[in-house]
Amino acid sequence: MLRKIVYLINPISGTKEKTSLKDIIHKKTTEQNIPFEIQVSSKNGNYENLRKKIIAEKITDVVICGGDGTISSVAAALMDLEVRFGIIPMGSGNGLALTAKIPVSPVKALEIIFQGNASKVDGLYINNQFSCMLCGLGFDAQVAHDFAKEKKRGLQTYVKISAINFFKASPYVFTIKSKEKNFETEAFFISIANSNQFGNNFKIAPHASLKDGLMDIVIVKKMNKLMLPFSILGQITGINALQQLDDHLNRRNIIYFQTKSIQIHNTGHAPLHIDGDPVSTSSVFNIRIKPKAFRLLQPS
Repeated sequence: MLRKIVYLINPISGTKEKTSLKDIIHKKTTEQNIPFEIQVSSKNGNYENLRKKIIAEKITDVVICGGDGTISSVAAALMDLEVRFGIIPMGSGNGLALTAKIPVSPVKALEIIFQGNASKVDGLYINNQFSCMLCGLGFDAQVAHDFAKEKKRGLQTYVKISAINFFKASPYVFTIKSKEKNFETEAFFISIANSNQFGNNFKIAPHASLKDGLMDIVIVKKMNKLMLPFSILGQITGINALQQLDDHLNRRNIIYFQTKSIQIHNTGHAPLHIDGDPVSTSSVFNIRIKPKAFRLLQPS
């Protein structure tokens, strides 16, 4: 099959130098004798011209050079087409790429793209907005909102913002409705995950899979703040096993379960992020998995 690649570069994602990336793409793709084009990603998520190009020119692969927010925006616009998606991780967290074992090195990421191994991965819908990997309500969303205001990106800035918000954080009231159980809780944050992590290998949902047709729900409940870091450590290290929603919910600091859909009543008006990007919150969220949402180029 003759391949044709469009590379989409987000000029503002992450902290990496984009000029050298273009040089690497040009050199390595030319060596593979694959026709290609480099474009800038859309700020508003409008990819109608790219859709027409894919259909007219039989583009086979769209490679996103950016972070999780850019990946979601592109995938949402194009996933109904017969096209494969590749990732060159250029974001601050790169949660989807790391979950899919895609290297952060552009050269190594290109090797995965050139191998051409694509398989379908799941996605999420939060009300009507698509997510490639994870959304959150509460503490982590407030961090995302504050991080977006910073001029300097990167892990160091993210850690600083997280530390500031930790000391200010207070729990929110939520009502959870799922096929398994309905209950009310106070929580510092709720993560709804398709991938296993926020990014930077911080694995908030260690048992999550991109291909199981389920989303992982992690509810970090109200507790003594001195206990909060230890409880989260137990979660990210996998000590907290997946749970059945039973009558022992009140005994747990973190509730961790899987489901295909969930409704969250956001009584406390907790802030929202989708794939690390700040988004306007809502009083009610209907969240569902979208199985086999798009084809992702990844290690075999």
